[in-house]
Order: sequence, then structure tokens, then C-alpha cells
Amino acid sequence: MTDLLNVAILGASGYTGAELVRLLSRHPRVAITALTADRKAGHAMADVFPQFAALELPKLTTIDEVDVDAVDLVFCALPHGTTQQVIAELFETKPSLKVVDLSADFRLADPDAYETWYGHPHHALELQSEAVFGVSELYRDEIKGARLVANPGCHSTTSILPIVPLLREQLIDADAISIVSATGMSGAGRAAKEEMLFSEVSEGVHAYGVGKHRHTSELDQEFDKAAGRPSRATFTPLLIPMNRGIYATITVTLSGGATAEALHAALQTAYWGEPFVTVLPFGKVPQSRHVRGSNSVQLGVMADRGPDRAIVISTLDNLVKGASGQAVQNMNLVAGFEETDGLAQLGLFP
Repeated sequence: MTDLLNVAILGASGYTGAELVRLLSRHPRVAITALTADRKAGHAMADVFPQFAALELPKLTTIDEVDVDAVDLVFCALPHGTTQQVIAELFETKPSLKVVDLSADFRLADPDAYETWYGHPHHALELQSEAVFGVSELYRDEIKGARLVANPGCHSTTSILPIVPLLREQLIDADAISIVSATGMSGAGRAAKEEMLFSEVSEGVHAYGVGKHRHTSELDQEFDKAAGRPSRATFTPLLIPMNRGIYATITVTLSGGATAEALHAALQTAYWGEPFVTVLPFGKVPQSRHVRGSNSVQLGVMADRGPDRAIVISTLDNLVKGASGQAVQNMNLVAGFEETDGLAQLGLFP
């Protein structure tokens, strides 16, 4: 690789693609060499997202027009189900290429689980077995040597970060985890949908994907691995009328004589020195507004009224740490850069 890492963003006209441009445009070690879109091909990026008017960026093209040989790393911000073939063709063209995939296509290691949750067989099984699940703090060493990183889902990241260390230490019951995870509207993407109109979603909250949300499969995969046995968390996502953010309230049942204070201590130990994960003082409640626009996660632990339960709260920005920010963090690991490069933005408040 040259001094500057040449990157392409496939699917740059969506929210996660735009967030990648925002972050990478200020990255000291990166040059954005290609941006693709489907319906917006031929347009300037500033025509699609006017906030980029001051930047000199490549014009949006189709994927077929990208000179893959001139690219070191590709971010795939494409719809689920379309990425498998695209990435397979990229690697056929340039086997040394590095890819960070923001879709769900390579997140599940078990092909049967993928088929169960996504309704069709996986079409790139050899790549699926190669992909590294990209929760940066948990799989840092594996990511550093990866050719293909599967960026986790936003809901998944929000709950995996606080719960996996507790399962590893056997402090909570793997069969008694209840997650209510509220997300902002940008998590639904930028495509026009009647149910996402302002008058349809404002001044109210509703659950969606109840009992069948696909991010549950990522929770099962990571919780099972951490617990060393099958687990079955209850996961209920909510859609709330704000642009950015995820706020997960997780009720857990303690095991082995653990206390809520022990959970807090375990999370402090697990994330000591981590640049993007902050464990607040015991009993302090995180707020989503304090991580908005940043790659930060805030975790809080509170005692429940019963001695055998505790409440863990986790919040992050779904477009940054929940998607594009974590993708840049994973790129930094793959490329051997400082992990914090391009990600120094603190929470935007108020």
C-alpha cells in the first residue's frame, strides 16, 4: 500500500455511504478514489448530499466503472443480499483487495443460520467462512489480518459490547437476557417509504420486527460463543422519532452470586483503555444525545429492585459506531493505522 490508502465506497448515496465520506474526508491516511451509486450515477456527491459542496470528491459512478486495480480497500454500503456476488467479483479481479462490508451478508458464520434468517442460501460460502465479524473491541487481532471484515449491525453492536464480557465471566444467566433497543429513523435507510413519512412516525413510538428481527441472529451467534452454550435473548427493537442513535435497555438475571456492582466492575475491566467505549460510574444513566455524531459508546449499570437482576444500558450513534464509524475503525486495524485515525469527533451536544 502507498502512503495514502486508496478507498472506494460502493453505495455512497445512502446514509452510511455519506457518513463514510464525512469521516474519511478528514482521515489523514486515506484518499477517496471512487464513489458509486445506482440511480444517482453521473451526479456529483454534493448534488445528493449538499453538505459536501466544499469537498473535491469523485463523481458518482456505477460499480462496473470502478478501476479496482487502483483501489486498496473497498467499503460496501450496499443492500443486503446484493453484496455477496459483488464482493466475490471484486476478489476475482484483485485477490489482494481488502473489503469492509456494511451489509449483513457475511456476518453469520453458520450458513444454515444465514439461510434461516435471510430466506435463501448464501452464494459465496468460501468468503463467508473467511469473513471476520467486525466488533472492533472484541476481535481486534483477527480483524488486523483479515481480507474481508463483516461490519456488525447497529442494534447488534449496541448489545454485544455490554453483554459479551458479562457472559464470558459467567456473571449473568444466558437464558434470561431481555433487550429493548430503540433506534432513530436513519436506521431505516434513505429510500422513500410511506411508513417512514414524518406524519407516520412523529409523536409516537412503535416496535417492529418483534420476535423476528434479523439482528437477533448476530446476538445469538455472539452470545452463544461467549456463554459456551446456546442462549436465547429476547430482543425487541423500537423505532423512535429522532434522526440518529440507538438506546438499548437490557435487563439481566445475575448468576453465581454476582451483584450489579460486579457487572459494572467487569465492564470496567473489559474496556479499560478502550478509546471508544466509556463505562459510566455505577448507577449513572447514559443518554443518547451525548454520543451523537461520534464513534463512542456509553455503558451504564444499575441495580434492579430485585437482588437477582440488574439493568445495563448501552447507547451509540447508529450511523457512526453502529455502522460507518466502526467500519473506519476496522479499516484502520486492517491497514495498520492508529485505530482512532479519522474518528476523533466527540459527541455533538446540544
